[in-house]
Amino acid sequence: MCKVNLNCDLGESFGAYAIGMDEHIIPLVNSANIACGFHAGDPIVMSRTVDACIAGGTEIGAHPGYPDLMGFGRRVMSITADEARAYVLYQIGALDAFCRARGAALSHVKLHGALYNAAAKDGLLAEGICKGIRQYGGDLVAVGLSGSLFLKIAEDMGLTVAHEVFADRGYNDDGSLVKRGAPGAMIKDEQLAVRRAVRMVTEGKVTAVSGKDIDIKADTICAHGDGAGALELIKGLRQGLGAASVALTGMRKEKC
Repeated sequence: MCKVNLNCDLGESFGAYAIGMDEHIIPLVNSANIACGFHAGDPIVMSRTVDACIAGGTEIGAHPGYPDLMGFGRRVMSITADEARAYVLYQIGALDAFCRARGAALSHVKLHGALYNAAAKDGLLAEGICKGIRQYGGDLVAVGLSGSLFLKIAEDMGLTVAHEVFADRGYNDDGSLVKRGAPGAMIKDEQLAVRRAVRMVTEGKVTAVSGKDIDIKADTICAHGDGAGALELIKGLRQGLGAASVALTGMRKEKC
């Protein structure tokens, strides 16, 4: 049977601002990528989200981003490779403190927003980030854009990797994500998003915004947790994948 991991970016509330429907989503996904305080999240939210994941049996991953709370980590910043290493190392450690306090363990690291997209193409930045993950230890899975330079560098540095695809995002011909705000960047039709996700898993194909079919590898599917339709999309993905005889599994388990 074909298997895939289902993940979601969570814990992105902070202070007086509530973002997403984490309490409803966490039990429905295999893995949660929890914001670590740089682009979103705060110590109280991080603690509560870790507790909810433990209660729901959901794997816990760190979701580091640029130090950009005002821009939700979606603005490009000019940083050195060593700064990237330090930023990622710092954020992993912050989240892991809450895990250790509850006797839980981190399973993976997935970058957020602009840092995620930059690392997919910038080899020096990717190397710095991978150094931070490797320095932290614990055999953490490096999650990244399917087929990206980031994942190649991570593998070359001895890290376990997971190729990630997006149910609700559009793709360019080179496998990169369509920039937010551009036509076709977001897949707003839930049924279409589900069909695309199932095809990425079962056929290894996705239709780019140009109309061209491109090859893609899907170890894990991301559904963003901050969108208005996030909960319904995740429910739809579970139903659609099940109907296609695709089982959900952990980040490390054997996939298709």
